[in-house]
Parts: sequence; C-alpha cells; structure tokens
Amino acid sequence: MYERLIQIEFNHCDPAGIVFYPRYFEMVNSVIENFFADVVGRSFAAMHNDGGRNGVPTVAIEAVFQRPSRLGEKVRFTLKVERVGGSSVKLWVEGQGPDGLRLRVGMVLAWIDGMKAAPWPAEMRAALESYKETQDA
Repeated sequence: MYERLIQIEFNHCDPAGIVFYPRYFEMVNSVIENFFADVVGRSFAAMHNDGGRNGVPTVAIEAVFQRPSRLGEKVRFTLKVERVGGSSVKLWVEGQGPDGLRLRVGMVLAWIDGMKAAPWPAEMRAALESYKETQDA
C-alpha cells in the first residue's frame, strides 16, 4: 500500500496542541497528490499546468476521527484503492499513530478533462487498476 509519514507541526494544531480537523484534510490531500505523482504517473502540477484542463477533484468525502494527534507526533498515512470506475476512483486513506488509528477518510475523485468528467486516460487507468490489484493480493 502507498504510505507517507507526516510529522504533526505547529501549523497543524489548535491552541490545545492537537490537530485541528481541517488540517487532516490537507494532509490527506498531500498523500493523494504524492500518490498520483509517484504511482499514477501524473502529478497535480502536470495536470494544472496543462491550462487547468485536467484534474481529480473530490466529489465525495467521508471521515471518522478516532483519536487526536498531538504536536510533534508522527502519523503514518496509508492509501488504498478500493475501485476504479469509468471516470472516478474510490480511495481510503488512514492515519495511524503509535497508539492506533487516528482517522479514516474515504474519498471519490473524478477525472476531469475540460472541466467535465471524462474517462480515465489509459495509462492512468492501468496504474490505478494495477495498484488496486496489488492491494487485493
């Protein structure tokens, strides 16, 4: 599975020193952005520098926050591909701390071309599908 380790920094926290929940969504987006660059072969920069015609906006999101994360801790985020549709993908991102699950986020992203949902380009679909298959093994 795809993994990234993120250290909780001051800018992630509220005055109590725990992660302010919207910052988790920024971390999840960072994991997804790096997954697309490292695994799918199309960085967000490449998508957006193409005149902003392409991208993978979020069309659905669900989140469960299990435990707080505190300043200075490290959270290991993992990404799993659940399904690849005609123009969408369902992903799960989990954050684990030393004491267990911190959060679980399910997201549906859609591939857009010219600001409309479009079928995945063949190379992207192949990368997503092959990654999903390794998750099922």
